[in-house]
Amino acid sequence: MLTSAALVLMMTGPGLALFYGGLVRRKNVLATMMQSFAMMCIVTVLWAIVTYSLAFGPGNSFIGGFHYLFLHHVGLSPDPDYGATVPAQTYMIYQLMFAIITPALICGAFAERMKFSAMCLFLALWTFVVYSPMAHMVWGKGGFLNAALGGRVPCLDFAGGTVVHITSGVSALVCALYMGKRVGYPKEPSPPHSVVLSFIGACLLWVGWFGFNAGSAVAANGLATSAFVNTHFATAAAAISWSIAEWIRNGKPSALGAISGAVAGLVAITPASGFVQPMSALAIGAVAGAFCYLMVTKVKSWFGYDDSLDAFGVHGAGGTIGAILTGFFATSAINPIFGAGKATGAIDGNWHQVLNQLTGVAIAWGISIVGTLILLKLVDMTIGLRVTREEEIEGLDVTQHGEEGYDFAS
Repeated sequence: MLTSAALVLMMTGPGLALFYGGLVRRKNVLATMMQSFAMMCIVTVLWAIVTYSLAFGPGNSFIGGFHYLFLHHVGLSPDPDYGATVPAQTYMIYQLMFAIITPALICGAFAERMKFSAMCLFLALWTFVVYSPMAHMVWGKGGFLNAALGGRVPCLDFAGGTVVHITSGVSALVCALYMGKRVGYPKEPSPPHSVVLSFIGACLLWVGWFGFNAGSAVAANGLATSAFVNTHFATAAAAISWSIAEWIRNGKPSALGAISGAVAGLVAITPASGFVQPMSALAIGAVAGAFCYLMVTKVKSWFGYDDSLDAFGVHGAGGTIGAILTGFFATSAINPIFGAGKATGAIDGNWHQVLNQLTGVAIAWGISIVGTLILLKLVDMTIGLRVTREEEIEGLDVTQHGEEGYDFAS
């Protein structure tokens, strides 16, 4: 579990930092990577003080309480509700890594135009208003959507399709719409300054994701193996699916398309990883790759929003389709979460689970839209969200941090 926690942290830095950093223009590479690093620091401190308690402490159906404030009662003895064979602090630190990467994913939508101070304040507040309630509802004791610990509407989410990817992806879309387009977009081209960096970052995400999904079994057992296998299979299928779609449309498959497809597959299999058979994982990945390709290349241009690094097109869309498909493909042969002999998903005959998944998706969309809009308006009214036009043209590396990613003079 500790190794899995380290792998999940690697997904944010260096994985996401390199992936996003390579996708922006050269003048914004350090500022973009710094956003991921800032989340590693800020979310950690907040988690230790209060947000772990709000997410996983005993409370009501929608939010935890203050029982674990300052990590009180979170010691080295197991908490049988969350992990009967690991210390409570192990589970706490593992879940922290999820809380770190989720707001960091949102940064892809407003890349190259939000002030660093505004980003820090907005995403710190976001962990309270959006992440903690959603994590509690899906994974916390007595959470409204918890499928294992007494939820009213059991929504299957093994490793964060709703909690991580829908919340971050939908919030990213709200940010893109609220902040408006980058200077010159879409008339002036803004190609990635280094697909090489993004390629390395994507591969680190793929490797780290095994900790993300397999680690969510909270044990070294067959369920962890199943999640590991499904994660790998879906990712490969999605990369191929995206590449084929791009090949047909453009006459050649790109490296950027292949790695984007891989990330889409990782996102989509996340909620299903501990519930489905390997062939179902291949199907989920194939659907996700083509679907997210359509969202990124067609839907974004139809509506004209500037989701800089396609955080919504990959995470919001991929998380949504993955959560819904989990309801179809989940089987008790892999995870009899509702009890021995009881159907898990539609493939077992439990079609009602699809409705439960749609309910979870709707709640994740709703809390993300409302919470993000309120916080953006609040931060905008107090310290302002966006850098000036002149600062944006000069680049965020210099204007926000006083340094440059590359020194060509030396």
